[in-house]
Amino acid sequence: MSHFAKVENGIVTEVIVAEQDQIDNLTGEWVQTSYNTYGGKHLDGGTPLRKNFAGIGFHYDKSKDAFYSPQPYTSWTLNSTSFLWEAPESYPSDGKFYTWDEDNKEWKEIKE
Repeated sequence: MSHFAKVENGIVTEVIVAEQDQIDNLTGEWVQTSYNTYGGKHLDGGTPLRKNFAGIGFHYDKSKDAFYSPQPYTSWTLNSTSFLWEAPESYPSDGKFYTWDEDNKEWKEIKE
């Protein structure tokens, strides 16, 4: 069994688990995806498939053969290798939790 994403106008509308012969009998565009793939890497050391595991609302770039999530913030850019969105400023590495403040284009610490 494998995961497949239904793609309509470049957007994932459904993700299912099925055999290839079942997919062959469905209408529409179905593209295989792997939950072991993230940022262009296979999490278990295997061969990555289409940069990221597809989710509903994700984009599928057919020319790059890549799935990627919707842009989380206007200031973030899509990494053309990993197909992950990147903030204009790196996430702090001090062990604290942060949220992105789009108005000020910076990470704000989450205080309890």
